[in-house]
Amino acid sequence: MNGGKDPFLPAPPLPATEWSRLGGVGRRHARGLGRARERREGKDAVLRWKMALWARQASRWCHLLKVACAAEFPGRLRGCSSTAQACHGFAPRALLSSPNDVLLWRLQAYRHVSVGSCSPPDSAKDGSFSSPKSNLPLPVKQEQAKPETLPDLNEKTLYEDWDDVPPLSALEEISEEEAVQIVAEPLLPLHSSTLRDYVDHSETLAKLVHLGVDLSQVEKRQKAGQLLLTLDFEKDIRKILLFLKDVGVEDNQLGPFLTKNPYILGEDLEALETRVAYLKSKKFGKAEIAQMVSRAPYLLLFSVERLDNRLGFFKNELGLSVKKTKDLVIRLPRLLTGKLEPVKENLQVCQIELGFQRNEIQQIVFKTPKILTASKKRLRQTFDYLHNIMGIPHQMLTRFPQVFNSKLLRIRERHMFLTFLGRAQYDPAQPSYISLDQLVSLPDEVFCTEIAKASIQDFEKFLKTL
Repeated sequence: MNGGKDPFLPAPPLPATEWSRLGGVGRRHARGLGRARERREGKDAVLRWKMALWARQASRWCHLLKVACAAEFPGRLRGCSSTAQACHGFAPRALLSSPNDVLLWRLQAYRHVSVGSCSPPDSAKDGSFSSPKSNLPLPVKQEQAKPETLPDLNEKTLYEDWDDVPPLSALEEISEEEAVQIVAEPLLPLHSSTLRDYVDHSETLAKLVHLGVDLSQVEKRQKAGQLLLTLDFEKDIRKILLFLKDVGVEDNQLGPFLTKNPYILGEDLEALETRVAYLKSKKFGKAEIAQMVSRAPYLLLFSVERLDNRLGFFKNELGLSVKKTKDLVIRLPRLLTGKLEPVKENLQVCQIELGFQRNEIQQIVFKTPKILTASKKRLRQTFDYLHNIMGIPHQMLTRFPQVFNSKLLRIRERHMFLTFLGRAQYDPAQPSYISLDQLVSLPDEVFCTEIAKASIQDFEKFLKTL
């Protein structure tokens, strides 16, 4: 065949003497032969590159098949058959007359390796190993392995983890004992109106419950439940708890505090520290700040600007000094967190409708700060009974403004009982004087024995006649 020459090897170039002897036609013919030879050499190079790539892929797939066979079919490993030799063998070039034959042979070898067995040769019974290059038949006593057909490997199977255990099918039958051991956890609802559905699945909610937070009250507040579900206890909540303890909130008060104000858990720690520093700059002591924060849980949600505006409002509207303004908000810190409109309306009621002077209002408010947040209707009714029925003047009401915090029914019952006994005397210049403080603050037993000079049974009988 072709004189024993390899058709894939390029022809040697012509010597210079032979090239000079050729004529014009011969030289053009030689150039054409050279260009044809170059194209053939280029195609041969591309073909050799493809063959090398396919051989490398076949070797790689053989290795993966050996791993798969060793993991899933350990008892089926046999000696390497003649097909396994295709992993390392080659076809003689002399038998392949054209590049198309070579390509066809490589494709057949590639397919043969994909479905054949590439496992290493097994040892014979006598301990000797058969040579992988030997073409001799196996001994008669040795069982020759039959080629096994494996499924085609695609890209997904190629990169699949062979050690993964496939999941159980939903249709697979199981025993009754296994069925009893299955615990089906309830699915979390996507939407719920209560935090109770999430407590068992949220570490944050569980720890807040142990801390004493009433989640049934928290979920009533707007977007408070969503806030707690998005927070991490160790990352977001622990630092806020340590801050509150440092401010002065007691351990047994943390639960009720967070129940009233869960929004503080979403505040920035630096902003909270800045607000406490502002209160300290206004000469509020640590114990006073702790008292204000505990009694007004929303206080630390207010920015420094809003706190400063609130303090300035009460100082200017009431005409109080700095010290009296501080004492006022210490005793009733919710003045700083509540709405200012009710406060303005109550001040107008006291001045315009009830007839108190500005200095009298200052004294009343300083002694009884709750009058600023009381109901306007209640203020009018109480003042009308004290001033118009009992005859108490403005000056006396200014000295004892605590009477506005008492229930009107209690004032009416005791005044009517004293009037029945003839002891209703509220003028300090007259004998048997009864102060308004004694009228409303003493318990029933003490009031009857010391003020009314009667027994508690007589007072109860009188109340039945009303």
